[in-house]
Amino acid sequence: MQKLTSLRRTIARRLTEAWQAPVFQISMSADMTRSLALRERLRDEKVTVTDVLTKLSAIALLRHREVNSHFADDEIRIFPSAHIGLAVATERGLLVPVLRECERKSLVQLAAERGELVGRAREGKLAQQDLEGGTFTISNLGMYGVEQFIAVLNPPQAAILAVGAIEERPVAQDGELIARPLMSLTLTCDHRAIDGAKASEFLRELKTLLEEPGLAL
Repeated sequence: MQKLTSLRRTIARRLTEAWQAPVFQISMSADMTRSLALRERLRDEKVTVTDVLTKLSAIALLRHREVNSHFADDEIRIFPSAHIGLAVATERGLLVPVLRECERKSLVQLAAERGELVGRAREGKLAQQDLEGGTFTISNLGMYGVEQFIAVLNPPQAAILAVGAIEERPVAQDGELIARPLMSLTLTCDHRAIDGAKASEFLRELKTLLEEPGLAL
């Protein structure tokens, strides 16, 4: 028998709250050819796919603000900036440190901040303010080889994005099958705050940006 730590108790309480929300999920796959090329050009700056995804998610969120919201106390609070939480597995449990105003920062800035924040999360050195104020969360299990999954909502946030591994898959093009690097995106939404059409518009926007990052300019 193992007693719950205070962190595990907090995680258990928040997960229980999440399961009480009426949620739905939608999924799409994005061709990551151009996002991977962008990451490759910035490899010396330690930019990762997660950094590209974070930046482009922030831009999509500000174009579809209903998704960048909280549902709490029978109110929907829509935010003017994208404060994106990144789910991080640590020895103590799952933590979600927050990168703030992601739409305002370059990929190089986001990479540096993400590396520092994730490092402190794994070392148990996060401050309380590092975990507060998120408006949207990304959970990426692609590095574990997970193809597709559903992430549990992070209340009071109205949406969370689950990201799978980038895999070469056959795609029909001009009557021929060619291999393309595809990545699955599954969005879980609180139906009290977001309707299916709005969620679909956001996810389609993100897919478009991942497939052509130049459209974010």
